Amino acid sequence: MIKKLMDKLKSATEEEQKIVLLDSSALASSPEPDLRTIGMFCDINEEKVAEVIHAMLYLNELNKIEKKDEDRRPIDFYLSTYGGSADDMFALYDIMRTIRQDSQIHTLGLGKVMSAGVLLLAAGTKGHRRIAKNCRVMVHSVAAGNHGNLQDLTNELEAISDLQKMYISCLVAETNMTERDIKEMLDRNVNVYLSAEEAVKLGIADIIV
Repeated sequence: MIKKLMDKLKSATEEEQKIVLLDSSALASSPEPDLRTIGMFCDINEEKVAEVIHAMLYLNELNKIEKKDEDRRPIDFYLSTYGGSADDMFALYDIMRTIRQDSQIHTLGLGKVMSAGVLLLAAGTKGHRRIAKNCRVMVHSVAAGNHGNLQDLTNELEAISDLQKMYISCLVAETNMTERDIKEMLDRNVNVYLSAEEAVKLGIADIIV
């Protein structure tokens, strides 16, 4: 599966190649990777998240082979996104939580980290979550559009409400913000933009680069 992923990345056109996996062992004769970087520069959707998950699992397995903790190398995850699917965000987030038990994940927000991307930036190993000086961060309420009869709409509203509660709970776990802080932010019903400095203050990131 990983070989297929690498072949796909090598053959992709510039427009298609938005998920980037750099492993120096694939570029040189060295049997051990020196650079372990994954980049996600696109909307968060099922296809792209699947590629990132495959890459992270592969790099984590390389670390699990190492018997000594000091020989385990971090996974660098570069992120620039306007956001996307909440369900796919949670899929990647839960994988990152699992991988953190064996491998450090060093996140770096570039350009824009918005909506679903905010939790993924914050999901890196604490102390190693970086954000570029000019990166824009944006948080807003869960958005959805539905149509149908009253019963369907009521059911969907409850599901969306549960989704937002999950999002808030995860942000509380990964940042310095309390549930009240996040609810007050989301209750503004507008896109809330944060500077890199504000993102660090709120615990979404740790270091400005």
